[in-house]
Amino acid sequence: MKRYGLLLGPISGLIFVLGVAGLAAVVPGYSHVRQTVSEIGEVGSPAQMPFMIMLLAIALCLFGFALALRRVSVSAGHSPLSAYLAACMAISVAGVGIFAFPHPLHNVFGISELIGYQTPIAFALTWRNDPRVKGTVVFSWIAYVVVLIAIVVNLSSLDPGGQVWHRIRPFIGVAQRVLFIGWFAWCAGIGLSLYGSMAGAAK
Repeated sequence: MKRYGLLLGPISGLIFVLGVAGLAAVVPGYSHVRQTVSEIGEVGSPAQMPFMIMLLAIALCLFGFALALRRVSVSAGHSPLSAYLAACMAISVAGVGIFAFPHPLHNVFGISELIGYQTPIAFALTWRNDPRVKGTVVFSWIAYVVVLIAIVVNLSSLDPGGQVWHRIRPFIGVAQRVLFIGWFAWCAGIGLSLYGSMAGAAK
């Protein structure tokens, strides 16, 4: 029964996609292309409180997912490193939600998400020799490449005078969503895959 926690991975992604789409609709003039996700729930926004609740719900789901991933990893004889990194992401997401933009800690927790974004490669490396999840490991590598490229693109904002940021800035909303969706897609894929293929190990 404990393996049901793995399904919190895809559930967290579903909450994110539906929540962002729904809450953005109540913010006048909001653009998914030009604006960041944080601007939906920034201080003074009509969606500030619902946005915080959404992120806290996601954080709880990610923490439950991390616990289940740890159980499966240990039962299968693999390092639980990816589970710990997923738990770090849960903490970061909660912090981003509690400290609404432009609170200084908002960006601190946002940057700390870089730790959680290493979860796919941690999983790929620690499970690489398990023949039961070969396809899942390949999926993790692909997800990490997508996440890594998206991280580099988004971090171009640290060089406001650079050519990359000059080109990305009008589409920062899209660039940020590629990063988020890439990571949540990994959570969904891993959760569903392990729920099926590692059912015995998770009991």
